[in-house]
Amino acid sequence: MTDSIFDSPVAFVDVETTGGHPAHDRIIEIAIVAATGGELEYQWSTLVNPGVSIPPAIQHFTGITDEMVRYAPFFEDIAAEVLERLEGRLFVAHNARFDYGFLRSELRRAGYSFSSRVACTVKLSRRLYPDERHHNLDALIERHGLDCPDRHRALPDAHALWQFWNVLRLQEPFETVEQALGEITHLKSLPPHLPADLPDRLPQTHGVYRFYGEGGALLYVGKANNIRQRVLSHWQGATRDGKSQRLAELTHHVEWTETAGELGALLLEARLVRELKPLFNRQLRGARQIWTWVVSDDGAAPVLSPIDHLQLSFDGADTFGLYRTEAAARKAMLELAREERLCLKVLGLEKSSGSCFGYQIGRCSGVCVGEETLARHTARLKLALAGERLKPWPFEGPIGIRETSPNGLEQLHVIDEWRHIATLEPGDDLPSRRTLQPFDLDVYRILVRYLSRSMHRVVPLAAALDAA
Repeated sequence: MTDSIFDSPVAFVDVETTGGHPAHDRIIEIAIVAATGGELEYQWSTLVNPGVSIPPAIQHFTGITDEMVRYAPFFEDIAAEVLERLEGRLFVAHNARFDYGFLRSELRRAGYSFSSRVACTVKLSRRLYPDERHHNLDALIERHGLDCPDRHRALPDAHALWQFWNVLRLQEPFETVEQALGEITHLKSLPPHLPADLPDRLPQTHGVYRFYGEGGALLYVGKANNIRQRVLSHWQGATRDGKSQRLAELTHHVEWTETAGELGALLLEARLVRELKPLFNRQLRGARQIWTWVVSDDGAAPVLSPIDHLQLSFDGADTFGLYRTEAAARKAMLELAREERLCLKVLGLEKSSGSCFGYQIGRCSGVCVGEETLARHTARLKLALAGERLKPWPFEGPIGIRETSPNGLEQLHVIDEWRHIATLEPGDDLPSRRTLQPFDLDVYRILVRYLSRSMHRVVPLAAALDAA
């Protein structure tokens, strides 16, 4: 490949599919238009038998019917040829994440691994024409006078991209286009110690990435909804702040682990940061002992307890606050008592006969001398602590949370009493129910936030784990 991106071998690619999800939907047509340095080399396209019925809406949208693909090759029959046609070329597509993701998924099913440097013509158009409002393919065709007689068919759409490429060559300064391509392919922003093909190899999936320095020292762990985009964004920010610049200078190696979804990435990141303690990460609170106040419904004095000693269903009581030390928990309760005129004696923080000292100086509402009922005092305490109330574990035993990536990766996260027990993939054995991890504050917050919006992915596991 030449040093110039604009003059390098290019594959303009378009695919038509049965839907929008690479894990479940399939390609029904593919086109590749190949060129180098402004010279067209070939045009190639084929219909593809998806092995399933094409939804009526897709048939209407593309004009491709079940009858048209009935005797077309399956993707596995053309996979080797597709890979050969794409090898060593800049992958150019409109909304490239869609086409690139579908091709990688289809090639993976056929037993092939594929990665390429990618240029999205939507992003390129936005870089070069920032004052224009629309950058979809219809807008480019109209704005630049491109010829596309049969929209939403693969070859005409791919050929329109080739025409757009030529319009840029004729109408825009070479250096301007070259710079824009460098920015959207991230080639210009890589630190000097990293290989030039790193952007090609980074997956566009959920996961966790790790930056290593000289000698294998772990510098940083991060999570991403799109590993490629997030990793490369670090280097784009290296000129804007000192931390990013220092990290760019020190990074010699990048590794990553793909996950099936955002939850898996969050849980893996929390574990790796806690266990490996990377130099540039804010250290998470981790699984150290956490204390909480247990306030029962019978009016008894609150009990300060390590949270690992509790059943997190919290039957018959509420729990409030998460504290790293006993001292911090007691200090917080003392401050609350002063603010709310609560009784330190009833709270178990003062031992005395008769009234508490706070009542004598006007800082207690008098529950210790019968001027306020115990029930009212307990209600006021709970109301004052309401913002710190822990969410009870809402399930009868352990659960699994399923995630499936667009590439077909399936994971089951085993959770019990707000603790992450394990992440399993198809074929893995369920862990023993007796395997209960220490309470982790960061994991608790991740799970509370996630389950508040994604309960539909929950699978009860109590019976299965009892049998394990």
